[in-house]
Parts: sequence; C-alpha cells; structure tokens
Amino acid sequence: MNLLLSDDYLLQDYPENITNTIRSGHSTCVRFNRKGDYLASGRGDGTVVVWDIETMGVARKLRGHSKQIQSLSWSRCGRYLLSACTGWKAILWDLQDGHKYREVRFRAPVYGAELHPWNHHQFAAALFEAQPVLVDVQDRKDVQYPLPTAPDYDTVKQTTTAMIYTAKGTHLLSGTTKGRLNIIDTTTHQLIYSEKIAERSAVLLLRLTESGKDLLVNSNDGIIRTFHLPDLSAPDLDPDTIQLPLEHKFQDVVNKLRWGHVTFSATGEYVAASAHNNHELYIWERAHGSLVRMLEGPKEESTYLEWHPHRALLVACGAETGRINIWSVTSPQKWSALAPDFVEVEDNVEYIEKEDEFDIHPHEEIQKRRLDQEDEDIDVMGVVGDKTELEKEADNFRMPILFDLGESDSEDEFINVGFGTLRRKSPGEQDDGEGTGGEKAPPKKRGRGKKK
Repeated sequence: MNLLLSDDYLLQDYPENITNTIRSGHSTCVRFNRKGDYLASGRGDGTVVVWDIETMGVARKLRGHSKQIQSLSWSRCGRYLLSACTGWKAILWDLQDGHKYREVRFRAPVYGAELHPWNHHQFAAALFEAQPVLVDVQDRKDVQYPLPTAPDYDTVKQTTTAMIYTAKGTHLLSGTTKGRLNIIDTTTHQLIYSEKIAERSAVLLLRLTESGKDLLVNSNDGIIRTFHLPDLSAPDLDPDTIQLPLEHKFQDVVNKLRWGHVTFSATGEYVAASAHNNHELYIWERAHGSLVRMLEGPKEESTYLEWHPHRALLVACGAETGRINIWSVTSPQKWSALAPDFVEVEDNVEYIEKEDEFDIHPHEEIQKRRLDQEDEDIDVMGVVGDKTELEKEADNFRMPILFDLGESDSEDEFINVGFGTLRRKSPGEQDDGEGTGGEKAPPKKRGRGKKK
C-alpha cells in the first residue's frame, strides 16, 4: 500500500541510501528467490536464515551445516533452497516444513552450487581442486557426473571456480582459475565451447540477466566484463559458430580496485559491484558504460551483493559485523497517487465549490447509472495463458508462518530473562553487554551483609 503512495519509487532505477539493516549471526552470503519476497542468508556457523522482505523478520531457520555457507540457490517455485558449505556437502531444503529434502556429500570443499532453473532435482557444484560435478538427486541415492574443466588441448592445470545454468537449463557456464569461460551441455556432459577471457586471472563469479541473454563475469584481474550470450537452446545450434561478443569492461584505472562481488540490476540495465578494502558500492550504466552512482554505507567492506529481482533494492553483507545492509529508494509519499483529482498544496487555499457539486440527484438517475455500468460486457471465459505445473506450484506455495518467537526472529534481538521467557533488547543494549556510550558497565559489588 505504501508503495502506491510514492510515484518516485517506481521511476527510480537504482537505490540511493541505506534504509534498513537486519542481522542474524554473521552472514556470509545472500540470495533472493524469484519473486523477491524472501531473502536467504547463509551464516558463518552453517545456519541458513530465510527473511521475509516485507516484515524484515525471520521466516525460517535451517540448521544442518557445521561450516561456513558458501552459496545459496532457490528453485523456480520458491519451495526448495540449495545451500553449500565448506564442510564438503550441500543440502537441498524443503521450505514447506524446513526439513532436509536431500543431502549430498563431496570429496572436496565446495566453491559454490547452482540449482537447475526448471528441475530442483538437479544441480551443479564447483569443488576445490577437483572436477566439477553435475548432481542428480531424483532418487534417494544421488548420482554425480564429472564435468570437464578445460578443453583437451589446454594442458595447464586448472579448476572450476564458478558455475551457472543458462535460462533454459540446457547448458552450464563455468569459469576456471586460469581465466577460461566454458559452455557445457547438460545432457551429454561435454564441453562445446571454451575461450580464455582473462589472462592469468581466475574467474570469480558468473551472473545472468533474467532473460538469460547477457552474462556478467567478475575476474581476479580487476575487470568486470559483460557479454552477449547467444540462444544456446536453439535446435540448429552449431558449436563451431558460437560467439560471445564482449560488451563492456568496467574497471578502476586510477585506484586499481579489485572487485569482490558483482550483480545485475532487476532489468539488467545496471551493474553493481563491491570492492576489496573499500566500503563503497559502485553502480554502472550498461548503455554507455559509465559510473552513475557510488553508494556509501557502513565503514566496512561488503563481501556479498544481491539485487532484488523486481525492485530498486540492493542488499550486501558486511565483512566485519556480518550485518545485512539494505539500500533502496527514499522518496516522500505522494498522496495524490490515491486519486487523480487530489492536489497537494504547500499553503492553505480557499476552496470555491462548484454550483452543482453538492446537489442531491434523484434516485431514478442514480439507479439508471448503476444499470448502465452493469450492462458492460466482462470477459470471464478468456484464458490469459496456460501455466506449467512448475508455475502453478510457485503460485500455490506459501511459506508457513512460525509461531515460535525464538525461531521466528533473530536471536540477537532477544534476551533470555528466565525459564521460557524472552524479552526484546532495548535500543541501547549491545551484543556484548555494552551501553550506548561504548563503555562497559561497572560490575555490581556483592558482599555479605552483617547479622544484627
């Protein structure tokens, strides 16, 4: 409702200021679901927290990892969430009741895992100093298919560091420690295209726009690249004719900054990035390749960055505090959005009523207007479009509400004051028991009283 009262909110394409901060433990990575109503965050202790964006409260906590969460990936329907940690395993969660739907163990720590966009029983994982794998969890016993890292003619030792599915899920895009960008067929598990895009630098992250036509690559050489991706799902695709034209290179030629995490905007028109040893976030416009905004926030480096899929809203994890900082558009509410004839004025204006404004119309005339409106034809038989089973499941799934206060909110916001009793922290209380002034309160003196 409040969004409708703000016209500027819908016109602004990128965020401006920090509008909120949420915290549950030390967050290391975040990921929005496809609708954008939930945000999943992975913590350093292995806990996964699902946040409700509208209320900024915890919708669910998932405990199954014992090491730091490396990556998160949602299913298209929003019911399943894949989490991977440095503890050599990945867990597919069913958010209907929060139980482990599948658990897969690997032979090496996981760089990251990405869920298939149309099949939640399949995902790809990049492993530390090991071959990447394509995992099928249709049955209780998972099946892991090894994937190539580089073409046969490239004898240099390298490992896969980043992977992502194409929009249709027919192919995988992967990046290596030697700067190679590979395209792998998910059906044959064969490498159909490989190109070195960064000399002697590792590919750190791959991201696609919602349409799947544009690719964002972050490498260790301090350059962010955008490519135009061809339609790899075309039936007449010839691997020998595949080309990935380079669109832009974003870099800091003065300070030689190295970028930590990058992401596309909701429309794909902007690219946002965080920098190492720098607390600012950078936003470029893809149309001209120019820097349009530098977002200032807390005086700490941001380790992970994620743009809302439909709104001008950006979230980032703080490296030191682990807090999730949220940037969005701040604009004054315009009540004229409620009615076209509502006019906002700065000073009092004497109102002059019209001659027939408050006239009482006959009952027959009012009844005639009502009948005329009822005679309008309304199409109730037309079909907007046939939905797939996955889209129907996405529309029907709703996150269950938690009624346990300890589970439905951040443990940092509550204090245990007695057996089964919790109270919310006051604004002046800190995590370590310090007051607002930063000085620890003096300890209470305890002594034995004298008997009279």
